[in-house]
Amino acid sequence: MTFRRYTGQPPRHALPAGSIDTQLHLYLPDYPADPNGPAIPAGCPGPAEYRQVMGWLGISRCVVTQGNAHQFDNENLIASLAAMGDIARGVAVITGETPSSELERLHAAGIRGARIMDLPGGATGLSHLEELDARAAEMGWVLAVQFDGSRICEEEARLAKLQSNWILDHHGKIFSGAAPDGPEVAAIKRLLDKGRCHFKLAGIYESAKHPAPAFEDVSAYTRVFTAHAPERIVWGTNFPHNQATSAENYPDDAALLDLAFSWLPKDEVRQLAFVENPERLFFRH
Repeated sequence: MTFRRYTGQPPRHALPAGSIDTQLHLYLPDYPADPNGPAIPAGCPGPAEYRQVMGWLGISRCVVTQGNAHQFDNENLIASLAAMGDIARGVAVITGETPSSELERLHAAGIRGARIMDLPGGATGLSHLEELDARAAEMGWVLAVQFDGSRICEEEARLAKLQSNWILDHHGKIFSGAAPDGPEVAAIKRLLDKGRCHFKLAGIYESAKHPAPAFEDVSAYTRVFTAHAPERIVWGTNFPHNQATSAENYPDDAALLDLAFSWLPKDEVRQLAFVENPERLFFRH
């Protein structure tokens, strides 16, 4: 029996109608892990399990991201989107050499984004940033960018030149920590002000040094961004919390959602972050 929990006590806050989870992975049993990637999470959590989470939290739509386990093979992602139906869109892994015909096939399957994951296990790193940005811009896709945000100042100039709409994943993953008035936060605010950068509220526990449920170190600078640019904030569950290894360290999805509500104190900014911003990025084309 898997240690993952797909239902539980409801969150204190109700998501707005039409809310979109922009960060999750799904795994189907017929698609084994690539030898160059990490293992598939225990229990192979897929569409059936995730639909339970949708009902628990009140999620209406979702954006499925290609997991590191499958590296450059997007077939599990395509099958997962087919299983979820029209409520789902996807973020795939591509390269600068991916044929345009393949991009069109991915688009027809519901893919609306490309992923850069410049951390251990990731398939495509920051060295491919510009070429993937060009492909994403060609398709009208979003670029999802994840790396050690401790380097955000040195990468700022490259990121500021991106042509596509892009998302800084997982609270920026500033592993070294950042003060709300520090240089890393200032750099992200400048990127947000360019108009193409978006900031994702998901997986806070992966970079926070302070404990649950508040994760106050990352929460402190997250509140800066949600106040500064609510029109460029998106949210995700990070289902199925791939890094969790036991019931003891498995995150509480309802508590994480309530924490996200605490960063978005007004109904109008919640409507933006949970519904309108992700809808504009993933569901309008």
